[in-house]
Amino acid sequence: MNFDRRTSLKLLSTAGLLTASGSALLFPDLTVTQASAEDLSDLMTMTPDDNIMGSKDAPVTIIEYASMTCGHCASFHATIFPDIKKNYIETGKAKLVFREFPVSVRDLRAIAAFMLARCADDDKYFPMIDVLFKQQAQWARAEKPIPILLNIAKLAGFTQESFNACLKNQEVMNTVLAVRNKAADDYGVTGTPTFFINGKKQVGIESVEKFSKLIDDAM
Repeated sequence: MNFDRRTSLKLLSTAGLLTASGSALLFPDLTVTQASAEDLSDLMTMTPDDNIMGSKDAPVTIIEYASMTCGHCASFHATIFPDIKKNYIETGKAKLVFREFPVSVRDLRAIAAFMLARCADDDKYFPMIDVLFKQQAQWARAEKPIPILLNIAKLAGFTQESFNACLKNQEVMNTVLAVRNKAADDYGVTGTPTFFINGKKQVGIESVEKFSKLIDDAM
């Protein structure tokens, strides 16, 4: 599915992702393909595009595919992840590899949020993700999300200029979409949150206890 400039502008206008002057902040040239079969051969291979929390030598690798506009993802990070972080990541038993997966390529709000997190300093990526999830109800459903996203970005040191520059950065957007498309094409990811715990797939999660057991079983 390809988007020309006219289609992009229409989508951006609908999403509220236009500047006050009317110039687009994002110009997607998106191509999405469907996976014919899952190929997990390189799932666990870390790349420079990966954002990792915890020790890289941890025996358990938790790969999470999430969307910033996904309510279930926000709930996971609010109610389950704090215990997982405390009991497994901070103790060196597991590491989290967080990968971006806007469920729809038309979800420009999710794409924009991921871009801002990537544009932040390396040590602010996960704090940005945390705040964006906590304030999801405010920006993801707002008629005009840009002012809210700007205020969040300012907490991470953005200025108006660096904020606008980030959302116009084609390379950053391409990175987000490449992560998303590889998950869909190669790993069979279709929804969020989707986890791979030492390569074992888990779609969604219901409790701290169940998630903890999956980690324990992987050790």
